[in-house]
Amino acid sequence: MTKAFLLSLGLLGAAPALAQTPATSARPDSAAALPYRETARKINALVHTRLDVRFDYTKRQLLGKAWLTLQPVAYATDSLRLDAKGMDIKSVTLVDGSNTQTLKYQYNQEQLNIRLGRLVAPSTPYTVYIEYVAKPDELKAKGSAAITDAKGLYFINPDSTEKGKPRQIWTQGETEASSAWFPTIDKPNQKTTSEISMTVPARYVTLSNGRLDTQQNNPDGTRTDTWKMEQPHAPYLFMMAVGDFRITKDTWRGKEVSYYLEPKYAPFAKQIFGHTPEMLEFFSKRLGVEFPWNKYAQVVVRDYVSGAMENTTATIHGEFVQKDARELLDAEYDNGESVIAHELFHQWFGDLVTAESWSNLTVNESFADFSEALWAEHKYGQETGDAHAYQNMRNYLRSPKDAQKQLVRFHYADKEDMFDLVSYQKGGQILTMLRNYLTDDVFFAGLTKYLTDNKFGTGEAHQLRLALEAVSGQDLNWFFNQWYFGAGHPVVTIDYSYDAARKEQTVTIRQTQPGPAFQLPLAVDVYVNGKPQRHQAMLRQATETLRFPAASRPQLVNVDADKVALWQKTDNKPFEEFVYQYQHAPRYIDRREALAAAAQRPATDAKARQLLLAGLSDKNSTLRQVALAGLKLDDKAVQKAAAPVLRRQLAQEKNPSNQAALLGALAQLKDKKDEKTFSRLLQSSQSYTVQGAALQGLAAVQPQQAVAQAQRLQPEARGQLTSAVASVYAEHGDASTWAYVRDQYDAAGPQGKFQMLESMLGFMVRLNDPTVLREGVERMQQIAVKYKQYGVAEPILGMLDKLRQSKPADQQPVVEQAMKTIMDTK
Repeated sequence: MTKAFLLSLGLLGAAPALAQTPATSARPDSAAALPYRETARKINALVHTRLDVRFDYTKRQLLGKAWLTLQPVAYATDSLRLDAKGMDIKSVTLVDGSNTQTLKYQYNQEQLNIRLGRLVAPSTPYTVYIEYVAKPDELKAKGSAAITDAKGLYFINPDSTEKGKPRQIWTQGETEASSAWFPTIDKPNQKTTSEISMTVPARYVTLSNGRLDTQQNNPDGTRTDTWKMEQPHAPYLFMMAVGDFRITKDTWRGKEVSYYLEPKYAPFAKQIFGHTPEMLEFFSKRLGVEFPWNKYAQVVVRDYVSGAMENTTATIHGEFVQKDARELLDAEYDNGESVIAHELFHQWFGDLVTAESWSNLTVNESFADFSEALWAEHKYGQETGDAHAYQNMRNYLRSPKDAQKQLVRFHYADKEDMFDLVSYQKGGQILTMLRNYLTDDVFFAGLTKYLTDNKFGTGEAHQLRLALEAVSGQDLNWFFNQWYFGAGHPVVTIDYSYDAARKEQTVTIRQTQPGPAFQLPLAVDVYVNGKPQRHQAMLRQATETLRFPAASRPQLVNVDADKVALWQKTDNKPFEEFVYQYQHAPRYIDRREALAAAAQRPATDAKARQLLLAGLSDKNSTLRQVALAGLKLDDKAVQKAAAPVLRRQLAQEKNPSNQAALLGALAQLKDKKDEKTFSRLLQSSQSYTVQGAALQGLAAVQPQQAVAQAQRLQPEARGQLTSAVASVYAEHGDASTWAYVRDQYDAAGPQGKFQMLESMLGFMVRLNDPTVLREGVERMQQIAVKYKQYGVAEPILGMLDKLRQSKPADQQPVVEQAMKTIMDTK
């Protein structure tokens, strides 16, 4: 599962800098007060699940038949308890060959308790047949930050009333929502083979787990497709998708690899998903375990409730990955290809070996998060992998509340709470540290053993530890106790001193977080006369002083030279050493740290400015943006020094995102000599992101010309160009342009809506138009209420208060009522 985007958006509250993140206790008092979540007891084990379903589009219901084969695990039993949410149960029957027996049951709209009518011995299989109607739209299901809804089965535009939106059906099982569309034991420690028959209008395509076994055309214009999954998998990984999809087929080692997209995006299927066969080959070789399933399909659906989901053999993606040729020019690794890698890696970690309980979600999601950087490193080089992992780590470190949580969490309020920055980003970085400590050969040999020992079963952190210990010959309890079963991370200060008489360099590292000190293996590189000398150290105490021989004062002491430590550090080295680090240390993060140090210095610091200007031409595209962001362009001296460098770099820059950032920087200068550059790229670039930045740059020097260009581009605008057109209208348009901003907002998904809020606010503040005010305030109220549980309300309330203060007294009640509604909503 890839987390939804809401919590990563800047509009949900500015994240503090790393150095400002407060330390937190290793275990908060509140954790012990939360209920203990034990692994679900297995009284009966699922063996095989056969489903026969058809759909009532008008009522938004599923008409289902289920044959469930189970067997008691350890003790004889005369009862069976199934999860079945919000269904009408028509009948329950025990099936034994041609013999049937009607069974008694009790049902409370959550669980179906069945009396089997006899005592069934352990390991004795039996089959229960159930006829039912699933009514997902009548469920009151609570979602999470990662999965924003939990009704299991979704009808998209079933009555075809939403223009431009396809008619689709799809499912979402994680965490325990599969039981909203078929009765099952909806726990991750259950594994079952499956057979799903779907009867659908014949014009539609279907997708489910495993292989398409048969297709039968029916006299009533429907078709029945039967999909068979002959290897066991967890109920939450069951899936169905129905719609007007075009299938593009690929292959890997003779297995089918397929991509299901809306017809207009089908021509771009290979551009979107084309690396999948190479990923399959790389992951299979790296893990030492061949991709275990008979096919791999990926389907893109509308209105998806998360980022993507790793259903066994058939991943569902949200529509954000579905792009045309021009949109693909702006595709960022973090928001597309990384998701494809993430979900594919789950086919091993999560599907082949499944977390035994949600408490151990780390053995699913931390590995998938880790795989994003692993693939980037393989495909695009070490620096790209490091950049991705570093950004994920920073996202975790920016969240003080998450530092209070353990990675393996047996105490939590709700299973949905497990889908957070700890299970994903922190866990991924912990694996990076473990890989670095054990070395690649040993680490991946351990993963091979873990997957092999537990295939088609379940796993937890202890089994991972035991596998790694077996291949490494090392006791790893110290590592797992602090990182998997403890909370928080080291908060350190690093100080340096050179003793010329002793020819000795000292490094003092102080851990200042509450609680016990972390045991930390570290590599330290000491640069003397331009040559680095590598030293290995193991920290165990809250304060430790490391001593290294050095014939003369080092030009640089690089602590954590491999740049893998998950810590929050204050590095008190002189700025001159950061400059040397940028120029000589080998890693991406070395240079990023140096640029960050330069950005923190005053605008008057010429050396810092020189380093940032040098960074504008760094070989790494991300670091070019970091350098640009560090320049204080509100300072006249910085503007004067930077302007020619910005223009020179823009002339040679190939990366669209960086081109856009450079255009944005030039727009800040408001120099009319850049008007031709803005106009030229507005006309010539095929990148929507570049066009959007050029349009906003033009608006900075020629506002009315920008409005005219916005109106010309409006019909073809997509992505960032849409946002730029809306922004130009918000700053310089009149009431006649409001309809475009409003309609684009309404058509956008959650991420797009958040990106457009500032433009909407600017429009309402500037124009004294009651219609604009009413329609804009309504929309801000709606999104604040809808996503209030994810922390959205506070920043939107701040926007509305700003709006209220800008309006005359007779218009303020409209805003005040919206603010009251948001605050009163629970």
